Amino acid sequence: MSDELKKNALEYHRFPKPGKLEIKATKPLANQRDLALAYSPGVAAACEEIVADPLTAAHYTARGNLVAVISNGTAVLGLGAIGGLASKPVMEGKAVLFKEFADIDVFDIEIDERDPQRLIDIIAGLEPTFGGINLEDIKAPDCFIVEQALKERMGIPVFHDDQHGTAIVVSAAILNGLRVVGKDLSEIRLVTAGAGAAALACLDLLVSLGLPRENILVTDIAGVVHVGRTEEMDPYKAKYAADTPHRTLEQALDGADVFLGLSAAGVLKADWLPRMADRPLIMALANPVPEILPELAKAARPDAILATGRTDYPNQVNNVLCFPFLFRGALDCGATEINEPMKRACVEAIADLARQQPSDIVRQAYGGQELRFGENYLIPKPFDPRLMEHVAPAIAKAAAESGVATRPIADLQAYRQSLHHRVFRTGMTMKPVFDQARTALQRVAFAEGEDDRVLQAAQQAVEQGIARPLLIGRREVIEARIRALGLSVSPERDLSILDPHHNPRHETHVAAFLQRAKRRGYAPSEAREHLRNNSTALGAVLLRTGDTDALICGAVGRYNHHLEQIETVIGAATGIHRLAAMNGVVLHQGTLFIADTHVQVEPDAEAIAEITLLCAREVRRFGIEPRVALLSHSNFGTHQDAEASKMHQAVRLIRLAEPELEVDGEMRADLALLESVRDERFPGSLLNGSANLLIMPNQGAANIAFNLLKVLGNAGGGGTTIGPLLVGAARSAHILTPGTTVRGLLNMTALAAVRAQ
Repeated sequence: MSDELKKNALEYHRFPKPGKLEIKATKPLANQRDLALAYSPGVAAACEEIVADPLTAAHYTARGNLVAVISNGTAVLGLGAIGGLASKPVMEGKAVLFKEFADIDVFDIEIDERDPQRLIDIIAGLEPTFGGINLEDIKAPDCFIVEQALKERMGIPVFHDDQHGTAIVVSAAILNGLRVVGKDLSEIRLVTAGAGAAALACLDLLVSLGLPRENILVTDIAGVVHVGRTEEMDPYKAKYAADTPHRTLEQALDGADVFLGLSAAGVLKADWLPRMADRPLIMALANPVPEILPELAKAARPDAILATGRTDYPNQVNNVLCFPFLFRGALDCGATEINEPMKRACVEAIADLARQQPSDIVRQAYGGQELRFGENYLIPKPFDPRLMEHVAPAIAKAAAESGVATRPIADLQAYRQSLHHRVFRTGMTMKPVFDQARTALQRVAFAEGEDDRVLQAAQQAVEQGIARPLLIGRREVIEARIRALGLSVSPERDLSILDPHHNPRHETHVAAFLQRAKRRGYAPSEAREHLRNNSTALGAVLLRTGDTDALICGAVGRYNHHLEQIETVIGAATGIHRLAAMNGVVLHQGTLFIADTHVQVEPDAEAIAEITLLCAREVRRFGIEPRVALLSHSNFGTHQDAEASKMHQAVRLIRLAEPELEVDGEMRADLALLESVRDERFPGSLLNGSANLLIMPNQGAANIAFNLLKVLGNAGGGGTTIGPLLVGAARSAHILTPGTTVRGLLNMTALAAVRAQ
């Protein structure tokens, strides 16, 4: 870990408040009556219902959506036995994944206890509090003992993700990999490197799915696990002891169809791979460095199919494909355990999702990538928005069919639809954009290259591989600020610097500027001076001439001053009559986009229609299907003033231009966001659910609404902002605001890069 990344990680965990979690009330407590309902005497009614029927706890308490992430810190990531207290950041991180991916609440519980029996007793006593238990980072063989005992004693799901989450995703990848190469699970030979909890759980599940036990060879630090071996043995790996003459991993690979690595970096050598069968499947899952790097494996065996645990190679095996959605389905049907049928259903659901036809939703979410089932796409991407609605119902169905669901879901289609509406209630909105930015590195110019926030964002853009920054500013100032901030980026190696006063292409850029601005009163001498002193104008010219792929400006100065340069040099795209600005706020309820926040002051109906269509196209870049509400003080014709009338007319123009777009209005904001209120007032609305794109009648309303939501969202633990996104320009250019944070700059860098692609 670099010093800069370590510093950023510590700041991330410390500010604006320590840790990654908080507890907040879900009910109002504004007056004496609320107090009487929340506590004495009203709370007694809920208690009495639970006494009469314990299953009603899921209706009257948070238990039905509450999971405990529990660890004693004996096997934490790559850190080892660091103890419960030091493991807390990891457990909080796991809690965040539960919440963001599947909207499941979590208490992380770190227990300072290494005796398995005492640990079992402590955890078992927590059953009244939780709907499920996720065991995490407990060393083997204790993890086997603890999980088995808890499953026998507790009437709620107990799941050791290190074992079974890994096993489920690995099994899905192997099943699909074998499908690609035309082999059957019942006929293949599999060799492991590693015999820990995860590896053994993978083998148990694969055997459950049809892999013959006699076709498995297990290896660990002491060699092949064979009959008669006593070194480094325990009862859990002993059941896979084979009657074989092989004693090393190299020997075990003879004729193997699958290599499954859950061990350590570099244990698989390239010159051993020719021993394997035709078209082998190599699962090198050690992190952060796999058992063999894919490029080395491919060089030795071009016919191999590779999978790793890393994001920078195809076929990332990531537990986040499994555990949030597995628990989502288990909690929603009141499952008493997570059994083998549920795990097999999870495997099949994940594998099936990758085999489905390419989805427009996924293509949009991943910036236009065509994800087709094959050797480089065996399992879904971790941020595939279909995972929740695909996997959770399969779990609920398997739980009901196997008899462990206390609240079976009668209408799985309705359940699936309800999950669909929860998918984008997440702080992960930007993740697919970052993934797409990495696919084709773009040059992104920053007009305010001397600004500390810009320099920090440039460092992170380089570290994350989403862009090559081009900083406009004085070289000596930029280099001094890089040193003062302790950044590790190196000019020329990692980024470029263009000093406006020492620009080798100055005259070329002046000519390009004059070509666009000659009717705006600039003499050649004035244009030369302008490009030396106005970094946004220079950045726009760089974009116009192809010397950069995207431009970000506005970190310093007024928005309209930057906009003037963009409009002059870049202009609108072909067929577009005007530019517009859209902002987004990522709230717990979902991501909400608002326009036009910065450009069009008093747009007429035609302008409103064009702004809406441009913004809807931009929303789709996030993999979100826009649901558009045109806002007003009027509800579907209750007022006939000019403002209400223009919004009403704009809806008609939008529907003529794009009949498939889900849009309605004019309407008040409460109707736009609350379907129940809208249905009562106007049952015939063409808008379904809550709107996610709000088009305001003027800039003042849009800007006020956005800033209110930003502040209220931050106060409520959400409030991550996106934008302003400049839409309609002929090139990828965005104008920020002086209050933009480093995180906001980084988000916009990724968005600008993807637009440039």
